[in-house]
Amino acid sequence: MTGLLHHFALNAKTRTGLSLGVIAWTIVASISIVAAIGFLLFAAFVVITQRYDAVTAGLAFGSFFFVIAIIAIAACLTTRRHNIERARLELASRSSAGLFDPSLLALGLQIGRAIGWQRLASVAAAGILAAGLAREWTGRDQAQSKSDPQK
Repeated sequence: MTGLLHHFALNAKTRTGLSLGVIAWTIVASISIVAAIGFLLFAAFVVITQRYDAVTAGLAFGSFFFVIAIIAIAACLTTRRHNIERARLELASRSSAGLFDPSLLALGLQIGRAIGWQRLASVAAAGILAAGLAREWTGRDQAQSKSDPQK
């Protein structure tokens, strides 16, 4: 089982490029950029207070960050709407493809060749039998609960 997990981890690493080192350096860079922005904002505040008073500087910075927040909220809502629409389209395309998706058919052929068609047919027959029995038992339970209202 660890081989399968290792395979998935390597597959994810090739797609994203993430590792502990990348995450650690990203955290260091994020903390550094926040500190740099903080110092630059403080220096800008000091410059504005020297030219104007502290209330004007506070109002200028407050309105600046308020406008940035409004723009960020609008971008967030637009991105959210776009992601929802893209997911709906993808779900619709997947549901329309169904079992006739070429990748699923190719996967089925590979499984059939690897396991053997006779074994695969017996497993499929057992699965269909189990599904039929399960449907029969759940149908009987539902019929009993409908006919016996005191339960």
